[in-house]
Amino acid sequence: MAKLIDEIIQWGEPLLPVATDPAWEAEILSRGGRPNNVDLRMSPLPWLREFVFSARTYFYNVAEMPERLFPMVAMVVAQENACRYCYGINRSVLKISGYSEAFIDAIERDVRVAELDDKESAVLAFSRRLARARPRPLRAEAEHLIGLGYSPLAVAEIVSCVASSSFYNRVITMTACPPQEDLEQASRSPLDVLKQIGAAFRQGIAARRQITRQIQSLPAVALMGGPFGTALASLGGLPAAAGMKAAVDGAMASSVLSAAAKGLIVAVVARALGCTYSEGEARRLLYQEGLDDAAIDSALATLKSDHLQGAHSELLSWARNTVKYDTPVMQQETHALAAQLGQPAVLEAIGTAALANALVRLAMLLEH
Repeated sequence: MAKLIDEIIQWGEPLLPVATDPAWEAEILSRGGRPNNVDLRMSPLPWLREFVFSARTYFYNVAEMPERLFPMVAMVVAQENACRYCYGINRSVLKISGYSEAFIDAIERDVRVAELDDKESAVLAFSRRLARARPRPLRAEAEHLIGLGYSPLAVAEIVSCVASSSFYNRVITMTACPPQEDLEQASRSPLDVLKQIGAAFRQGIAARRQITRQIQSLPAVALMGGPFGTALASLGGLPAAAGMKAAVDGAMASSVLSAAAKGLIVAVVARALGCTYSEGEARRLLYQEGLDDAAIDSALATLKSDHLQGAHSELLSWARNTVKYDTPVMQQETHALAAQLGQPAVLEAIGTAALANALVRLAMLLEH
């Protein structure tokens, strides 16, 4: 079983400082959010900060899956990925929303004994398996949820939630953002105080949804162009599509790391998780950078490439470790990489590896 929250006891020092960026803070406020330390630590890299904000605020934009399941899915994904920050937040959100400690404990330990109906239990069990991804669920498991009564678009949104949460967990874990102790402390308040906090929390959510639900739901045809278009098209009609599409396009267009480095990072993650679709997309990107199949195969076998020199030569072995990691070891390795590459490059490496892990999970909708 994945670790419980009190078992994730080793959490390193933050990798990045809290950056001052008044324009970005104003933008977050205009979009119904409240800038937090994660938003500000990611602010130096525009495409990454946008997807981080999109992932953390999607709770206000849920369109097809049952809203009450969103924090439960996010919590079990954070538990599987040993993200102390996200685990603590989502557990606290459930408590503030009125769920009992016994109910939350049951979800953490064995979803089969939680006070959920069969449909809800199936979603959480599926989400846990997809977060773990060793092996990834097959398309038939998503179709099982459709057989239970969820619409195909609701299932796509569930998969997107797991993928985006897996991205967010990795960004947070690798940068070791400090847990939100104020929210966790609030969730431990006496019952009468907790009810007041919960009422204010629900009012705040309702107000933010009025602002954030202006996000455009892109049709599948608008998502097909560019890298990973077929996987992105599976989100056609969902608010999640715009954020994921912008992240992929932004990551590939950014020049902080070379296109070859980013393509190889994606290929390494895809190979590690057995995703032929994502590996194929990464290969197409790498062909454009002058790598042939022999060079790509060698890089995947040895985790070294002639296209990555100096400190960048460590990127592939580090990226491989983002697939399944021990939290304190991953944080130590990322600190060491930052010392060699500098903060801008390591931030893009973190974002690229986290995005690759998300895309591989999203791509399960394409496989049989």
